[in-house]
Amino acid sequence: MQSMAKAILVSILSAVAFLLFVNFIYFFPWYMTLVVETFNLSQAAANDNYVKETYYYDALDRIRERPVFREKSDGVKITVLNSLGKSAVGLDDALWYADLPDADKPYRQRGDAVTVTIEAVYPLKVTLWGKEISRDLPVSFSLKTIGLKHYKDLEMD
Repeated sequence: MQSMAKAILVSILSAVAFLLFVNFIYFFPWYMTLVVETFNLSQAAANDNYVKETYYYDALDRIRERPVFREKSDGVKITVLNSLGKSAVGLDDALWYADLPDADKPYRQRGDAVTVTIEAVYPLKVTLWGKEISRDLPVSFSLKTIGLKHYKDLEMD
């Protein structure tokens, strides 16, 4: 009788392990989407030393509209920080910032770092005997890039 109980327990545990493995097969394309979108946004940040609002909202909409992110679209957040730790998301026209003090501008001078982070929630779901067990796994990916553009309205370091 004891060996029968062990066999049933092993089969249940192996079924759960298999279901978790199958669920994590979907995790890798989901995570690679985060990586690719973070890379694309970091390249845009490197060009201008900040991320323009158009790029920011286009990337956010693009991620939220994908089927794998649609279920937990409210959990997707994009953070772009300059070397001072302030937000590096700004208006599309950099000339608007010409009369502002340097501390209020979203961009820094060439050579300063810009960090792009995308956070999302992965919905891990397993159905066992008709009962759905789910967990939300918060995941993020971050890239640090160096600004390439020289701005004449900023002081050189």
